[in-house]
Amino acid sequence: MQKLNTKYIFTISMVSAMGGLLFGYDWVVIGGAKPFYEQFFHISQSPFLQGWAMSSALLGCLIGALTSGAFSDRLGRKKLLIFSAFLFTLSAIGTGAANNFTPFIIYRILGGVGIGLASNLSPMYIAEVSPAAMRGKFVSLNQLTIVIGILGAQIANWQIAQPVPEGATAAEILASWNGQMAWRWMFWAETLPAGAFFLLMFIVPESPRWLAKNGNENKVLSILAKIGGEEYAQKEYKSIHENLVHDAGRVNLKFLNSPGMRKILLIGIVIAAFQQWCGINVIFNYAQEVFAAAGYGVSDTLFNIVVTGSVNLVFTFVAIYTVDKLGRRMLMIIGAAGLAGIYALMGAGYYFHVTGWPLLLLVVLGIACYAMSLAPVTWVVLSEIFPNRIRGAAMSFATAALWIASFLLTYTFPLLNSAFGASGTFWLYGLICAAGLLFIFKRLPETKGKSLEEIEEEILN
Repeated sequence: MQKLNTKYIFTISMVSAMGGLLFGYDWVVIGGAKPFYEQFFHISQSPFLQGWAMSSALLGCLIGALTSGAFSDRLGRKKLLIFSAFLFTLSAIGTGAANNFTPFIIYRILGGVGIGLASNLSPMYIAEVSPAAMRGKFVSLNQLTIVIGILGAQIANWQIAQPVPEGATAAEILASWNGQMAWRWMFWAETLPAGAFFLLMFIVPESPRWLAKNGNENKVLSILAKIGGEEYAQKEYKSIHENLVHDAGRVNLKFLNSPGMRKILLIGIVIAAFQQWCGINVIFNYAQEVFAAAGYGVSDTLFNIVVTGSVNLVFTFVAIYTVDKLGRRMLMIIGAAGLAGIYALMGAGYYFHVTGWPLLLLVVLGIACYAMSLAPVTWVVLSEIFPNRIRGAAMSFATAALWIASFLLTYTFPLLNSAFGASGTFWLYGLICAAGLLFIFKRLPETKGKSLEEIEEEILN
């Protein structure tokens, strides 16, 4: 058996996965900056402008996700990832430098486009360069870097901001270091990893499967040989080539509308939306509200946020270790079932006015369950189940569904929390998790240990 060059695969996968790190940082950093830029831009009394500032990047995410498929199938995965790195860098500099609200929003949207591109292309690229036996582990690196980015943003926010005295007025916050400069440095801190991502992407190769689709046999064989040697390269290229020849006569849009592809698209769209609507991300986006309802003050909440980010990171390693052992389907089932049970207990805790560590423990358990299952495994499945010929376009549909679901989740949580209270809101998320469990159990196939071409053959036939 040909020995695989795991060091090389790991290196190019980690460079690509830096898109995930920036995705995580850019997505979360605004939460820590929120109390300060709202005073600077004088929007603290306008719920509409507050919501627009928080959710504007999600509009960019949707634009990036919808356009990434067509452009990555035409231009390649590498060029689009380089462009996303440029957008992250530009957004970080511009957002921190903004002195008016409109430029602030424009740069947030540009950063969102970068997130939309990276969230689609990073896992897709890693899946296309990874051997079947270890593809789950390597694609899970993307989720690992996302949670590192989230934790990095949480720690940066915590360390950059100076302590806020209890009862500080809006005018006092605006006049302080926090109100004038701290929120800027929270965004500017992203320029270092964004610049590194931009430069390092020039050294990674293009996806061999994209090159094969565009007839670059010599480059494909060269890259595959670096991954696993000459024998591996010949075997993989033969499989890829036969798959592409089989699909050669199919027109992309017609293929997307074929019965087999409709089934795959439905699976992709549902699990992408479910990853958001399982509800965990409200804890990251609305940590202050979640922990305030559990009786925690501002200082304790900042510490609790770092705790949840650390748990998120640790249990992502559990997913990396188990995804190629237990399989994608089993971890998704564990995640959906576990969250349904945890939300039932959380809802009861809020309903009976339980405060303090019991609810913090349930929040931590929920994040641990999510981090080892739905968070990383969704990206693994999405990067695997779509056929080679239209992977970029199909994945863009699924990723767009994820960002639409994320926008709806972010927008509706305050409304649900106001209408049903914390207890009713988390019970609702529990019901969604139960429905997701049923869908996964009935419809999601197992993909571990199979080549992308084998998965395509099984699902379509």
